[in-house]
Amino acid sequence: MNIRFLLLLATFCVIPTCVMAEGCDVETRSSSTSVPTVSGHSCYEYEGMPVNSIDWSCSNESKDMVNAVKKKVQQCDDHYQATCIATLTQESLANPHSTSKDKNAKALNIPDGAQVTTYYYGAENLGQAKIDCESGGGHWKAK
Repeated sequence: MNIRFLLLLATFCVIPTCVMAEGCDVETRSSSTSVPTVSGHSCYEYEGMPVNSIDWSCSNESKDMVNAVKKKVQQCDDHYQATCIATLTQESLANPHSTSKDKNAKALNIPDGAQVTTYYYGAENLGQAKIDCESGGGHWKAK
């Protein structure tokens, strides 16, 4: 029985698989008082994507007017205020707050059914975050 379990475990370790989710925790502050921060603390997860596909978007390289410190996590914390769930697109791979209105669009290298879920914790303007989510084709859910 132990040999079967070890063989099963070895199979999962050798075969590249899609993970349920992996996340990127984001702390955001504005570089300027004239540029408001919509969400001070959020986290996003890619679902249905290959392992480590979140690495590029979770890097701390950014030239935006908003400073963000990003940290890869196994999963996002469940103490959130609201979520935005959207179809994962090429654009949202680069910008996790970007979603697609065209749910039938075929993106290169993105598995069917892949999604990005953004969890909002310390949102300074949840109303604007909801507008941004829904206007981009995402599904908003307050906790």
